[in-house]
Amino acid sequence: QVQLVESGGGLVQPGGSLRLSCTGSGFTFSSQGMNWYRQAPGKERDVVARITFAGRTTYIADSVKDRFTIARDNAKSTVYLQMNALLPEDTALYFCNTRWYNSQGYQDYWGQGTQVTVSS
Repeated sequence: QVQLVESGGGLVQPGGSLRLSCTGSGFTFSSQGMNWYRQAPGKERDVVARITFAGRTTYIADSVKDRFTIARDNAKSTVYLQMNALLPEDTALYFCNTRWYNSQGYQDYWGQGTQVTVSS
């Protein structure tokens, strides 16, 4: 059974930093690309960052570029989202995701989410 467990969210002041972690189990973590999404109240869930299975290629959304980075440690089956210079508009529920493609399309797996609140 695929499981993704996020941690590291919390309340932080504007300009502060947080590091989110997501640990995967029930699958070969090192063979799968991993993603971070976020969803603010009343808004759609948007991708924040992606990383390929070996970590050689990453994508960071324009809205967080130069502030957020994504990394992974396959030995620990964990993907990280380092968030610096946080803004109030970064407040959202952050989700870890992996998407597996097959002949019928794709299957998404999600964690339960971790809340990030940026406020003074």
